[in-house]
Amino acid sequence: MAKHSDTSWKQDHPSTLFGNSVQKADRMLKIAKSHPEEIAVEHAFDQIAHSENAKKNAEEYGEHLDMVELNAKQLELIKKDLEQVQKMIKE
Repeated sequence: MAKHSDTSWKQDHPSTLFGNSVQKADRMLKIAKSHPEEIAVEHAFDQIAHSENAKKNAEEYGEHLDMVELNAKQLELIKKDLEQVQKMIKE
């Protein structure tokens, strides 16, 4: 991003990191749905945990809270869908 910045874009824009993290969690969910195996579900849950940490950081930063809220809602939907995939695998 900015070549002359003293801090990385992740530190500059936690809301962007959170949004990117939610998008990655969504991709991991799609992989788990198309290949319903335990390892795919585990990777998706790991990404969700990473996204929840990014959400906390974005909320603490306090900017773009409208986008943070939208991404938080999307993350909740992803978690519910992933729990359904996990139940399907266990059956």
